Amino acid sequence: MKRDNQTVSNVVRIIGQIMLLKRKSIEKEESLRPPVDGIKKTRTRKIRYAPVTLSEQGGVRYLHFGTEWIQGAMRLRKPNWLELEYSRKMMAWLLFNLNPRSIAQLGLGAGSLTKFCYHEFPDSIVTAVELNPDVIAVAHSMFAVPEPDERLGILEMDAMNFVQDEHNFNHFDVLHVDLYDATAKGPVLDTPEFYAACKQCLVFNGMMTVNLFGDHPSYEKNIDAMKKTFAEVICLSPSKEGNVVALAFRKKPELKIDDLNARAVQISEKYGLDAKKWLKDLKNSLM
Repeated sequence: MKRDNQTVSNVVRIIGQIMLLKRKSIEKEESLRPPVDGIKKTRTRKIRYAPVTLSEQGGVRYLHFGTEWIQGAMRLRKPNWLELEYSRKMMAWLLFNLNPRSIAQLGLGAGSLTKFCYHEFPDSIVTAVELNPDVIAVAHSMFAVPEPDERLGILEMDAMNFVQDEHNFNHFDVLHVDLYDATAKGPVLDTPEFYAACKQCLVFNGMMTVNLFGDHPSYEKNIDAMKKTFAEVICLSPSKEGNVVALAFRKKPELKIDDLNARAVQISEKYGLDAKKWLKDLKNSLM
């Protein structure tokens, strides 16, 4: 997609003050959710978007949707680093797959996970799905998200339509799900039907990570919906902002503790991610 500089200038406003970091919430300000029948495609939603706004503090640029909620962040001197703790935890699937073939991100935001995967996994195809065209424009212009190429696809479309598309079934090794509106009232898509469609998009041993807010009423609803579909669902410990990352497996994982320990060391050394802490969270559930 080519950048629309006029769109960017119209939607970006620098706030110039630090916003309280509460959680990351992505996608749209308001959505009308029609009933879902299995995994059949739904009708096009009527969407009213919140304004895309920015703030900067301490060398970090933040994305907002016109509220104090932070949608994403980028350290200006390290644009490809995962600045927010929860975004680093979204990479916990690395303990089970060091060489993903295809990765999809539902909800682009500031593009942190998309950029990280694009740059760190040169043999992988990376696809990002974002409903709001202004978010896509700002991700390119203000958050160093590359333009699409033969390895990177950025699709302006509804995430539900994407996971219901049969062309995406049995295709992705990894699926990142981070779908919130600007009011941070819980994930926009959270039904068993949505998660069943997500599962359909994964390969047989594929994995999904989902950003949730641990002390929000939506948390249990999402965990229950995932457990109805996936063979195993494991939650990492909350970030200091309260985000909880759930790791869902299409096939129950079968790795030995020695293998996990070795991978945690490898991930920490290669990517600078705190994989040893992920492993500590996972042990009680896996062993």
